[in-house]
Amino acid sequence: MGSKNKLKRFKENNTFENVFQPTREELVEGNFKPKGNWNKNIFNNDNPIVLELGCGKGEYTVGLARRYPNKNFIGIDIKGARFWRGAKTALEDNIPNAKFIRTQIELIDHVFTENEVNEIWIIFPDPQIKYQRTKHRMTNLQFLERYKKVLKPNGVVHLKTDSEFMHGYTLGLLHGAGHEVQYANHNIYKQEGSPAEVTEIQTYYESQYLEQDKPITYIRFLIN
Repeated sequence: MGSKNKLKRFKENNTFENVFQPTREELVEGNFKPKGNWNKNIFNNDNPIVLELGCGKGEYTVGLARRYPNKNFIGIDIKGARFWRGAKTALEDNIPNAKFIRTQIELIDHVFTENEVNEIWIIFPDPQIKYQRTKHRMTNLQFLERYKKVLKPNGVVHLKTDSEFMHGYTLGLLHGAGHEVQYANHNIYKQEGSPAEVTEIQTYYESQYLEQDKPITYIRFLIN
């Protein structure tokens, strides 16, 4: 994407009512007003709040919002030029239960208060295979602790990935830490009984992986 296009998308994001772009200082200093008030002031309902972390183009956030009009969905990514597409689609198609936040995932507990979130989706994260990059892996113990802070008791986390490494790493970590794995499948499109919300919503890159016959894995778990 050219720099002109990026700039144009950044400017458009500033005009979108469904996009929030707090500064790091605003979050860390506790001045982000939606925190603790997402239901009351932003969505204007009491429906469950569901996050997509590292939402990319926002395809899954929008897809889930269409599928579940009685849930509130928030896509989070540091790259606003990417989720511009999802935010624009949500506005054009009048999908009021899809919002987007431009921020870093590690600040999630500054964006939401304790027990404010019902579910978290992590879709095709970078597996960060190099050993020294484990601190950036989105299912490492530090990230799981952050998720636990904002999730309600029994809040569900979903991981969908094309990385067998990420799938195995996460399963091992969950079992080792005593977290509850509700469902695990190393090839959701080749096994009967896979959850419909996992197979019926696809990202652009996912459709390419499937054309290459690449297995897509999925885990649903609780952070105890």
